[in-house]
Amino acid sequence: MAGTPFLIDPSFEYDIELNAFFRSVDMQAKARHTQVGYARDLAAFLNFVAVSRDRARWCDVNEADHLAYWRWRRIDSQGPHIQGATWDREVAAVDKFYRWQVRAGHILNNPVPQRVRRPMPFGAGLVRHDSSTTTPATYSHDAATDRIEWLPPQSYRLWRDVGIRGYRADGVHDTGFRGRWAARNASFCDLMVRTGMRLSEQAALTVFDVPTARGLGGYQRFWLPTAIAKGRSARRVYVPESVIADLIGYATLDRAEVIARARACGRYEQVRRPLVIPDPHSPVVVQTRSGLRSTVKVSNLDADERRRLLIDGPDGLTPAAFWLSEFGTPIAVSTWKDMFAVANTRCRRAGVPLTAHAHLLRHTFAVVTLEQLQRGHISAMTEMTAEQRGQWTQIFGDPLDWVRRRLGHRSVVTTQIYLHALSELEMETRMMLVPNTWEDPRDTPLDVFDVATENKTQ
Repeated sequence: MAGTPFLIDPSFEYDIELNAFFRSVDMQAKARHTQVGYARDLAAFLNFVAVSRDRARWCDVNEADHLAYWRWRRIDSQGPHIQGATWDREVAAVDKFYRWQVRAGHILNNPVPQRVRRPMPFGAGLVRHDSSTTTPATYSHDAATDRIEWLPPQSYRLWRDVGIRGYRADGVHDTGFRGRWAARNASFCDLMVRTGMRLSEQAALTVFDVPTARGLGGYQRFWLPTAIAKGRSARRVYVPESVIADLIGYATLDRAEVIARARACGRYEQVRRPLVIPDPHSPVVVQTRSGLRSTVKVSNLDADERRRLLIDGPDGLTPAAFWLSEFGTPIAVSTWKDMFAVANTRCRRAGVPLTAHAHLLRHTFAVVTLEQLQRGHISAMTEMTAEQRGQWTQIFGDPLDWVRRRLGHRSVVTTQIYLHALSELEMETRMMLVPNTWEDPRDTPLDVFDVATENKTQ
């Protein structure tokens, strides 16, 4: 299938059994960037065992090879000393690959050592799709305690205004700033920090997804479809009115301008293998092949397909992608990542000690939303009886579970990492109550008391 990753063995040959894993139903159902991530992690492991363990063939790898890789990646003085979360991701990729190869009958044993899986806590959320009773024994024990980075709302606004909008640290616009797309980029960041969407999810939105109705007030919601939601975590996304106003402004000004220029250049007629929507009011692609007519809903198209999606409107072809570059074409995820890097550099040069990346904005949404919901939840239940509290929870749900659904987590256990951030926030608030002058007065110089006495007499 076009776009499917593959690996080449040390002799520069294509191994059919090795690459059959990437053509499996399970892998083909995953997002393209997820497939590439699996291929990258697996290639790193196989390169290590080929060079350091003299294993020319992937099927000759044993448990000792995996443990050697663990030692080098995690604790070897000459190794990279990667964090637990990164190691767990790599182990998961290698384990999944070898489990599949065992089921396919290509090898007898999985070289990744296993332990019995702990049962999922009651009420943890969705049921685990993996029915295996074992899990890699080499998973780290420090991944869950990795520090959660996030920005308080005031710090986020400072980072956005300086790094994205081109203001100075004192709030005055920098006359030397040449950010042509500052409004678009700021709207993109505001949407992310107020909804918690992942970068890949938000970058794949179309005009049929993003709410742009005027004057409805409050929050407007839309459905993030399975085809572009990571882990197939389709869910409702709630967008505040203030962000919607900025989205409308971008759509009617900057976006319309780049489309007009691109259409004048005939750029959309040059799109390879376009997917065309004939009716601008109906998000359905109509195709005719070999005399057969077929229709596909836009909600069923993945991120790569959406980049080729065009709307045949009264003025000609226009892209369905919501976020467009200066050339009128969909913006790649890598380009958005570069935007964050440039913004961080601008903040550093302006003397603002703040940095952000896309996932940090997602963390910020989770921590701020959970804190606000938890505070309101506790306040509402203070005057209730036990029975009333139970009914309240059944109707409105638990704040942690609500945030889990907004983030697209399968289990509330994953969302619980943000509780640690709330604990730190509470501790910072309490520490502000500790006075700065709590030292023993016997350590205070006598002349200080003399000055104080003199002031009183005057």
